[in-house]
Amino acid sequence: MSKSKTSSSSWLPQFNPGDRVEISSDEPGFRGSWFAGTVIRREAKNPNRYVVEYDKLYEDESGEKLLQETVDWVELRPPPPAEKKKVQLKFGDEVEAFHSDGWWEGAITAEHADGKFAVFFRSSKEQIVFEEKELRLRREWVEGKWEPPFEQRQREKEAKPNLPEEVVKFTQGMQVEVTTDDEGFKGAWFAATIIEPSGEDQFLIEYKTLTNDDDTEFLREEIRTCHIRPCPPETIIVDGFKVMDEVDAYYNECWWVGVIAKVLINCKYMVYFKDTDEKITFKQADLRPHQDWLYGKWVVPSKVRIFVLLTYY
Repeated sequence: MSKSKTSSSSWLPQFNPGDRVEISSDEPGFRGSWFAGTVIRREAKNPNRYVVEYDKLYEDESGEKLLQETVDWVELRPPPPAEKKKVQLKFGDEVEAFHSDGWWEGAITAEHADGKFAVFFRSSKEQIVFEEKELRLRREWVEGKWEPPFEQRQREKEAKPNLPEEVVKFTQGMQVEVTTDDEGFKGAWFAATIIEPSGEDQFLIEYKTLTNDDDTEFLREEIRTCHIRPCPPETIIVDGFKVMDEVDAYYNECWWVGVIAKVLINCKYMVYFKDTDEKITFKQADLRPHQDWLYGKWVVPSKVRIFVLLTYY
């Protein structure tokens, strides 16, 4: 679970030995998770890195010795404070769910009559049911503050009506993008067309760029609804992209999420892909600003959440 991260922020936290913290990870299978631990010491040669010990992660399967790891400061935050008063969770809330010994970022997709909640995790495309005590509202730790502050978040929640349970309706002929869990293509989005419903919570789609083995017609496949989204709105880039901008890059007939690592001449950019640890050069025409599809609207990710694994400096 070794990592290397950089940040453009001039603010640096100060953690001391013995401080309780939560530790994030961008390792495959752990993105969007936070695990409890304790600061052991600060590295002498690099004061921006800390040695931490996890509460419930171990070095081996025997479970006899707790895992210690050296991490950058951007991967650490203090444990979130307890809510000042009980928060009524509801459909659409972004939460963190306690699962597999850590807190995982997700969103509530259903409220059950028994007081439990279904939570969808975009990183793994899973939906799991939790008790209310296993959930907490998600917040960001930004330059020594929790954002948004609880009071602000509570006002926003009270001002907004409940989100509809059916946030988008896919219809025959609709132009969409679909993702897959196939080896080597996880996280990629392909252009496709909805052909027809093919069962509960899934559709038959036809790819616009992938063909069958004979290369005689476009490939068709049954895809679950959670793997389908509308096509992102077209965005005009006037001043070009900047370092640390999160983008989608068109490569191998589909769109991949990456981060601008370097601005080159002639409207070209070096893009870094965290999942494969690759840097590839693209023309601006093959890039678009990255957006997430969440509950019926496109959301631009906060740069606070972009942890860049760059070593080109």
